[in-house]
Amino acid sequence: IHNVVKSKDIIRDRWVDNPLTLAVREGAILVYNEFSRTKPVANNVLLSVFEEGVLELPGQHGKSRYVDVHPDFRAILTSNSVEYAGVHEPQDALLDRLIGIYMDFYDHDTEVEIVCSHVDNISTERAESVVKLMSELRERLDIDVGTRAAIMAAEGIEPIDNPDRSTIAAICVDVLASKVAQHSEVQTLRDEVEAVIENI
Repeated sequence: IHNVVKSKDIIRDRWVDNPLTLAVREGAILVYNEFSRTKPVANNVLLSVFEEGVLELPGQHGKSRYVDVHPDFRAILTSNSVEYAGVHEPQDALLDRLIGIYMDFYDHDTEVEIVCSHVDNISTERAESVVKLMSELRERLDIDVGTRAAIMAAEGIEPIDNPDRSTIAAICVDVLASKVAQHSEVQTLRDEVEAVIENI
């Protein structure tokens, strides 16, 4: 052995006031978007906040170590389904302290407004036709066809003056092809898209 290297890790807890601390202290509403993308152990700090009404600050000592939860404090945690990539299954201890509300897809008018707000210069009529097409595909296909798919399809269709059915189908297949597992399924997807376009 010619060389020996000794290494040592020094870990120090250091707490910096973050949105959770401020919301707990001030009685604000904390919006924790896509909390299930965080490893479950990182969400353990929420357990004492929800159950005991106390936030414990690591690295602090004495009275400054604890922050009493303001009575007006509220938290809204959002997440995707566990099938989504990069999503961790939340621990039961946290889920037991939450009220779950299932959110379905937006209604037609809301989805049209969202598409119009994300796609420059798109007419309401064209946005409505794209949203209607995606809604039909949502009902027909075994894949998730969300509002993002409608936005992406609208962005592809918008620059074309008079897109024919074949072009619309090609754009929709391009948008949705990433949701099928095998290349062989793309042709089946194309057939389904073309069938829906024919019937609209």
